[in-house]
Amino acid sequence: MIKVFGHKSPDTDSTGSPIIWAWYLTQVKHTPAVPVLLGEPNTEAAFVLRRWGLPKPDIIADVAKGDRCVVVDTNNPAELPASINEAEVVQIIDHHLLAGGLKTRTPIDITIRPLACTATVMHDLMGPEAARLPEALKCVMLSCILSDTLAFRSPITTPHDRAVAERLAHELGIGIADYADELFAAKSDVSAFSEAALLRMDSKEYAIGGKQFRVSVLETTAPRVILERKAALMRAMPQVAAEDGADEVLLFVVDILREEATLLVPNAVVKQVAEKSFGASVTGDTVVLPGIMSRKKQILPALTL
Repeated sequence: MIKVFGHKSPDTDSTGSPIIWAWYLTQVKHTPAVPVLLGEPNTEAAFVLRRWGLPKPDIIADVAKGDRCVVVDTNNPAELPASINEAEVVQIIDHHLLAGGLKTRTPIDITIRPLACTATVMHDLMGPEAARLPEALKCVMLSCILSDTLAFRSPITTPHDRAVAERLAHELGIGIADYADELFAAKSDVSAFSEAALLRMDSKEYAIGGKQFRVSVLETTAPRVILERKAALMRAMPQVAAEDGADEVLLFVVDILREEATLLVPNAVVKQVAEKSFGASVTGDTVVLPGIMSRKKQILPALTL
């Protein structure tokens, strides 16, 4: 049985894409597969599962030697199980930069395309067979694309992502604007999470100038709710950094509606990062970065010390 999984701290794409691809392998390719997660899905991803009546995949802590795996929505070993290089990775499907570090014993099938969403890549790989997807999985595929593109607001959105989403929405009879409002309301409801959990909810490890950073992004239609917890979040940052082996935590609160990000600035190092990376003038413990919405396209490529 092949295990299909995405990255740690699973968002909607990293929760939905394993479900989609496990269905495809099992039902179309007649290769038994099961979706699994590397952590609890975020609030938006959990909403998508409930909304379309799908069970939450099992959560695994690690993989074992010889486990056959398909990795989706990442190719970065830092975002994968500790023993990933002991397992037998048979396929990677992704839309992020090539990180390097994964090792395989034989050649494998790798697809990495410059699209906004792994689910879009999967739609293309399925070809005509995508029409066979059960309605609930088409809804999940649409959810993944709308989430990753922020309903086409994000600069990572491509015309192809939009075309696939609009085709799916038309087939399903779903209004994109109204459904996106449901998604983003679920994404914005973080009241049940601790500050440490928020800092890890949607985060990636990234090295800058010899320092290791945890780069966290919280996308929301209600940034005020998160920023009201600013002091507590900044107090939690040193502990999260120490526990995760990072030097600093960068938290960007992305306002989906205003199309801007607010970066929390707890110390001089983060102040330096903000000023050198984004040309910002920092005078307090936050700085607003107009137009910044995408970690992949706008934040990570710009980061410098």
